[in-house]
Amino acid sequence: MKENNRPLELNPGTFLESPDTASRQVLKKALTAAFPHTIPVLTGFTFLGIAYGILMDSKGYGVGWTFLMSLFAFAGSAQYVAITFLTSVFNPLYALLMTLMINARHLFYGLSLLDKYKNMGRLKPYLIFGLCDETFSIVCSAEPPAGVNKKWFVFFITLLDHCYWVLGSVLGGLLGSMIFFNTQGLDFVLTALFVVIFLEQWKSQKNHKPAIIGVLCSAICLLVFGPGNFIIPSMAAILLVLTLLRKQLAEEDGK
Repeated sequence: MKENNRPLELNPGTFLESPDTASRQVLKKALTAAFPHTIPVLTGFTFLGIAYGILMDSKGYGVGWTFLMSLFAFAGSAQYVAITFLTSVFNPLYALLMTLMINARHLFYGLSLLDKYKNMGRLKPYLIFGLCDETFSIVCSAEPPAGVNKKWFVFFITLLDHCYWVLGSVLGGLLGSMIFFNTQGLDFVLTALFVVIFLEQWKSQKNHKPAIIGVLCSAICLLVFGPGNFIIPSMAAILLVLTLLRKQLAEEDGK
């Protein structure tokens, strides 16, 4: 009887080569189980994606470019920053450092998911590519119901979140091309996004010293280097200070 409750193990490679009725049932159950967990992401990504698509259109990039950026870059906040790279004198080193710093947290995501992703087979490359903050949160907290294949459950969470972002940005690109309105100030959505992320982190953490260090380093570098050149020095200063105080902060977190 216990054997009947175990999820059918479906090798991703086998399905890709010869899908059959049993395989489709496995996929359907995994998709049905994954979808409810992604509904909050659907809401958030739709509105953020629409803002991104409208902003891309306002800078002269049509819905096709927006679709390709969201499909192949899928970097959220880094895509907003990329608009600045596309509309200014291109500086490869600056673009590389900025993108690396904005998405450096994914290095830690990857390390924490080594065990979860180690047996994902052919699905692993896409799961790594599609990892974002929201997907990471769901994958870490949600468990598939009994009888649902875990590999495909995680895959559909990743795929659905990716599709929501692409859908939202394409809708924004279409709206931007069909409806003409003043988009001045729309690029502030990126600043608002970072403010919300900062506030959420502040509320979720008991030790606020790292956040205060980040704000102080940024403010000092803003005064010293000016608004056009302070980001890289401030990130370097934050990294240096946090490295020097790492043991102290770790001890305080452990209390």
